[in-house]
Amino acid sequence: MRTRQALVRESRRLFATLGYGVVGLSQIVAAAGVTKGALYHHFASKADVFRAVLEQVQQEVAEQVVAAAEAQDDSWARLTAGCRAFLTASTAPEIQQIMLVDGPAVLGWAEWRALDEAASARHLAEALADLIADGTIAAQPVTPLAHLLSGAMNESALWLATTTSPHALAQTWAALARLLEGLRAR
Repeated sequence: MRTRQALVRESRRLFATLGYGVVGLSQIVAAAGVTKGALYHHFASKADVFRAVLEQVQQEVAEQVVAAAEAQDDSWARLTAGCRAFLTASTAPEIQQIMLVDGPAVLGWAEWRALDEAASARHLAEALADLIADGTIAAQPVTPLAHLLSGAMNESALWLATTTSPHALAQTWAALARLLEGLRAR
């Protein structure tokens, strides 16, 4: 277990700073202080190591979103705080490189989406179901709405990963807040 943790920790550091395509297995094992045999005992390939790193990163982002949401008193504030926390977390260079730049490229769109959904879709769907139950937003099927909002936030995060505008996060949040506000029952 200690070897696996060292491999994931060092791979994460290398992938975040250099990018997946530049990092070789020899760099990973040297940084972790293990042999290639030890790496292959825990992982089938470099892509498999990356998957473990991405799962860890996505789980950490999901935990940040949940913590921000749970700190709020009402269902609307929980939704907006969680959405804002996701966008903010997505601006960290390490998160951008691993989760947004390399994630879809290395694993493919379908697998990246499945991992994203496993890490955070349940929380978003629960928040939306609460908002429907308390009448804050109109009754509607939760699943398509959750996918729509998740897609909007993921696309925004992908854009944030590539823009150099110093105002990008504030502008993105303002646009998303207007979109969310449009869901409120009048």
